[in-house]
Amino acid sequence: MGKQEKDSKLFFSIKEVAQIFGLSEPALRFWEKEFEEISPRKNSKGTRYYNEEDIAQIRLVYHLVKEQKMKLAGARQRLKENKKMIMDQVEIIDRLKQLRSELMSLADALEDYENRK
Repeated sequence: MGKQEKDSKLFFSIKEVAQIFGLSEPALRFWEKEFEEISPRKNSKGTRYYNEEDIAQIRLVYHLVKEQKMKLAGARQRLKENKKMIMDQVEIIDRLKQLRSELMSLADALEDYENRK
């Protein structure tokens, strides 16, 4: 899913959110039970609808559990203690990843230019 498509949608299915993070749908449902911060809307049939805020909360949990390799209890405690700091860290990491990608593209373009000489 491209960034523009993601920005234009109001709600996402559990399948779409699972794909964004490379997680399984059962993992998302489990995190929902473990972290009060994750609370997607549900219709009368129980179908989950995630908005941008839900996705942001999942991103924080993903950072702690998958990237920082924290256990669930530790991640819950960390979110309670200093959620703002974690949000700032995630934002910095995302910016650095984007910058790295842009620099790699520039390096590839420069290499292509040099090879054409």
